[in-house]
Amino acid sequence: MISKVKSAVANFMGGSGTSSCQNHACVSRSGVPPRPGAEVIPVKFPFERPSFLELTPEELRRSADHIQRPVLTPPERLLWSTGYAEVINSGKSQNNEDQACCEVVNVERRSGNSRRNSLSSTDDEEGVCNTHTSENKEKDRICFHYWGLFDGHAGPGAAIMASKLLHLQICEQLRDISDILQNASMPPPICLNSELKTQSVEQVEDTPTEENRVFTNESTCRFHQEKKVSHQSLVVGAIENAFKQMDEHIERERSKYSILGGCCAMAVVYLLGKLYVANAGDSRAIIIRNGKILPMSREFTPETERQRIQFVGFMKPELLGNEFTYLEFPRRIQYKELGKRMLFRDHTMTGWAYKTIDENDLKFPLIYGEGKKARVMATIGVTRGLGDHDLKVYGSNIYIKPFLSCFPEVRVYDLMHHEHCPDDVLVLGTDGLWDVTNDKEVADVVASVLSNCEPDNPRRFTMVAQELVMKSRGVLKERGWRLANEKLGSGDDISVFVIPLGGPVTYT
Repeated sequence: MISKVKSAVANFMGGSGTSSCQNHACVSRSGVPPRPGAEVIPVKFPFERPSFLELTPEELRRSADHIQRPVLTPPERLLWSTGYAEVINSGKSQNNEDQACCEVVNVERRSGNSRRNSLSSTDDEEGVCNTHTSENKEKDRICFHYWGLFDGHAGPGAAIMASKLLHLQICEQLRDISDILQNASMPPPICLNSELKTQSVEQVEDTPTEENRVFTNESTCRFHQEKKVSHQSLVVGAIENAFKQMDEHIERERSKYSILGGCCAMAVVYLLGKLYVANAGDSRAIIIRNGKILPMSREFTPETERQRIQFVGFMKPELLGNEFTYLEFPRRIQYKELGKRMLFRDHTMTGWAYKTIDENDLKFPLIYGEGKKARVMATIGVTRGLGDHDLKVYGSNIYIKPFLSCFPEVRVYDLMHHEHCPDDVLVLGTDGLWDVTNDKEVADVVASVLSNCEPDNPRRFTMVAQELVMKSRGVLKERGWRLANEKLGSGDDISVFVIPLGGPVTYT
């Protein structure tokens, strides 16, 4: 087994061509013809590009050209005059595995005591919540504005499914709290649909009193200290739970449909004056306000999540298949070094210490490689996302999913607490952008393009997105795609949203 892992590592760690795995799953399971007599199951959703691009069949065919790599932009104005652009990779996968979504979603009140924890396979998925391109201000509902980027790997199936359903999962979670959110002055109740008489969180004092005691029966009493819960935390929880439900939905459906691979997922929700930026993966988001940069996400990679992943291996060693060690060493240990002392660290450590090497330390490290080449179990370079339920270590029956988290980090930006000029934007990009372009370079492109556009140009933010994609892709030369400074351009799929935060935009 170890020799197979070593061989796989040697193949993708040393590769530098356009077919390299870059930052995602290293063994593609897409496009493999079925064995004679093998059961063929239908795909959940057919491959397509985002509907707002409005591509004709011929345009779709041309967009998949790995040599020309045309930059695509939507023909019509998107929500908030949002800019969008995308380009396919230079050959690492047959299709563009990025997906995107941009919607206005109306959250209707839940009737009676009806409750669904998720979208089941028998639900009318498009009818659970209403999606429109115009705003709805009816009193019995709230609406949120939504942007989503999904960076697929090992096949586009999970990314396509998430792009079609994640906003509906968020809507479904928000239905539980829609009445609460509409009353800004009222703190949320602790219990819903309960006959228990509960106090609001604002009425509970920090010190125990008779009024703060809840009697569970005639003979026993127990003090319950209620915690203060804000409306904002309810929305964050709804988004977090929606990601979890989306991941479970993919897992359930894969028994009936072919849902290839997994995806990094980034979603932005605008609700009641606040932007909620949820990130599970290595896509990134930044706000550029008055020329200054405010990070709205962080990348989740084997390096940034080393301690969490090692802790899973420590708590559940059976997941390591007796082939991996959760400990980290500066390099692979050789058999002749048994009994010697070497630097190491585990899930409890940020620094390094020495330990005496034993035979267990000869196992392959759970996290192998460094920087962009770091991999979990020598297979995948991202540690959060949706899907990947069937992903195994090459040549084994060891599943990798237990080490991959579907939960996003959610950061909140209150639009009403800041003044914005017409050139302030939120930029979302898959890692194809950020691999070759840093925050300052993105901000420079934004400033340069917008300064040369008329303020009332409806496509000014699309022009920014287009320029960001073109600069990160580079120009095809004899030695591959090259940037203006002759460094390698991005060979990955690139997708970018540029969302304006000020100027003519009217928040609702």
